[in-house]
Amino acid sequence: MKKIISYNLNGIRSALSKGLNEWLTLESPDLICFQETKAQDGQFDVDEFAAMGYHHYHFPAQKKGYSGVAVFTKTKPLEVSYGIGQPFFDAEGRVITCRFETFTHVCAYFPSGTSGDERQDLKMQFLDLMKAYIEELRKTSPKILLSGDFNIAHHPIDINHPSKHVKMSGFLPEERQWLTDFLACGFIDTFRKFDQSAEKYSWWSYRAGSRGKNLGWRIDYHLASCEMDDMVVGAGILSDVVHSDHCPIVVLIKD
Repeated sequence: MKKIISYNLNGIRSALSKGLNEWLTLESPDLICFQETKAQDGQFDVDEFAAMGYHHYHFPAQKKGYSGVAVFTKTKPLEVSYGIGQPFFDAEGRVITCRFETFTHVCAYFPSGTSGDERQDLKMQFLDLMKAYIEELRKTSPKILLSGDFNIAHHPIDINHPSKHVKMSGFLPEERQWLTDFLACGFIDTFRKFDQSAEKYSWWSYRAGSRGKNLGWRIDYHLASCEMDDMVVGAGILSDVVHSDHCPIVVLIKD
């Protein structure tokens, strides 16, 4: 059985200063993928990760202190690729794909549209491009686990006070519909396979003590292709882990 974790760090250097490596040593996932590393290669020490037995793959944004994704895995991938073949978004360091013997893992950091209409339009473009990328990948790798920060709360159950957020990026009807359509193409929201309860979130604003009040959003996902359904044996949200404004999410799969 493999334990796979996805975690938006909102800055890997900040998270490391808050005990990320100590937590990782205890948690010991087989694979962990990070979003928003906000660091260039060489700006954080990978030796401690290597000492824990992890192979390391980092795709930083060209813009310093922005975006970036990384994968640390105890099993060396057969193949690693960076980006989705779209120069604008690839320059922002958003996707790493790792092929293993039994499945393919995709770590993704989806854009936020909260800074204005232009970024929201780009977010919608990315959604379409990402769907096309996964559909093409699926032709040769039917067993896919897509993990990361989607910046979308899918259903009212996935957000606090949903009526207050219907016009906010991250809960817009067209974003939610995209996620509905994506799942309908043959993917499983692994968390909801095991837990249908409310008030289970993966991100909380730093404002107004939102985390302490559990005024959160569930915007981080492990989505497994239907071909992996029988491999997915557990999933959860590690809401007590605090190195970021997000928390880690976990999925358990059997080979």
